[in-house]
Amino acid sequence: MSVERLETRIARRYGSLSQKLQVAADYVIAHPVEVATRSLRSISSASGVSPATFSRLARALEFDSYEALREMSRQVVGAQIVTFAEKAAQLRAPAEGEAAMLDRQVGACMANLASLTQEIDRTQLQEAVDRLAQARRVLVFGAFASHGVAEHLAYLTNYIQSDWTVISRAGTPLAASLETLTPQDVLLVITKTPYARRAVLATRMAREQGATTLVLTDSHASPALMHADIGFRVPSDSPQFFSSYVATLAFLETLVAMLVAQSQDNVSEKIRLVEERNERLGDFWAD
Repeated sequence: MSVERLETRIARRYGSLSQKLQVAADYVIAHPVEVATRSLRSISSASGVSPATFSRLARALEFDSYEALREMSRQVVGAQIVTFAEKAAQLRAPAEGEAAMLDRQVGACMANLASLTQEIDRTQLQEAVDRLAQARRVLVFGAFASHGVAEHLAYLTNYIQSDWTVISRAGTPLAASLETLTPQDVLLVITKTPYARRAVLATRMAREQGATTLVLTDSHASPALMHADIGFRVPSDSPQFFSSYVATLAFLETLVAMLVAQSQDNVSEKIRLVEERNERLGDFWAD
């Protein structure tokens, strides 16, 4: 079982944990190597959280004991050490100026992509693709910077499927779109810190409607994960003031590629027809 699976387990229960247990959970996520290699007493001293609180956290996460939680971290500690070393090397600025800025930004993106590849739950990814493929409709919602990413996803999927829609566009009430959701539909929400209130509430309302909720976010503490049937933490670390969406775009493009690969329809013919109509409309530049 991977670190991502542990983080998913924490994320699904994070909102129901007490404040003390949330502090302990934050430490477990932020320090997997220490949790895997150091004693409970040492972890308690370093974190300022009592051993009893870590034991209660393990039970709240449905482990038999703290040792079982610790064992999950042990299974991937080697991969984590490599990842941390890579990040340190990539984010080191070799010099001042624009070249150093480029190195730091690209290094952060590479580290995010490496982390995504190592930590993603492949079984959960396939489940998400299956639910999207079987859905009657897929509504996509992203607030703030995530809105543009949602538009990009809908643009790609509409080449192969006509039932994907970005909601809360200008002039389209979010509430009206959510009201039409049924158990045969999927709401896909993209939200990064600072988390949009509407993204969290939309996820909750969609689940109340019986729709499948799929959330892409950047932290186990994201409040939208409480209402997600399937949730993914996609790294968004950046040396700048904004979140990086490089790994998120890679993840979404992978979703589209997997949908195409397992489609029973003649996808190539659908894409050809869309491109033909684009040409007839004069959408593309031609000499």
